[in-house]
Amino acid sequence: MYVVKSPLADADAKTVHEALQGALVDLLDLSLAAKQVHWNIVGPRFRSVHLQLDEVVDSARTHSDTVAERASALGVAPDGRAATVASGSGIGTMPAGWIKDTDAVGAMVHALGAVITRMRERVNATAEADPVSQDIFIGITADLEKHHWMFQAENA
Repeated sequence: MYVVKSPLADADAKTVHEALQGALVDLLDLSLAAKQVHWNIVGPRFRSVHLQLDEVVDSARTHSDTVAERASALGVAPDGRAATVASGSGIGTMPAGWIKDTDAVGAMVHALGAVITRMRERVNATAEADPVSQDIFIGITADLEKHHWMFQAENA
């Protein structure tokens, strides 16, 4: 059942749908991964990294909502169910249990790097198919790259 009809041509709609759905999955998993680390971080830099992780969570949640609403506007039902996120994310598994602050920072550098790589692929994939969605991906990528830089600087 299609309630909302996409204004895009079928081939473009398919490309954009895949990009939006993939971004949604990655952003939802990024927010979960950052919260997992946030709850379990220990070490001398606990407080500063703990607060920095909340910033990533807030960004990822805001961006996931933007992506899901863009998908809906284009006639695609976004899928943010746990099973979908678990099977489609490019982040990988975060460590269980307590995590030392330096390891937590390294884990976030890795997670953010993985999402940024995939987001840049989406920027390229949507350039012709839908510049509006591409613009959303560009903005998200810029924000994630700022977080990535700040976490890298933590372990410099």
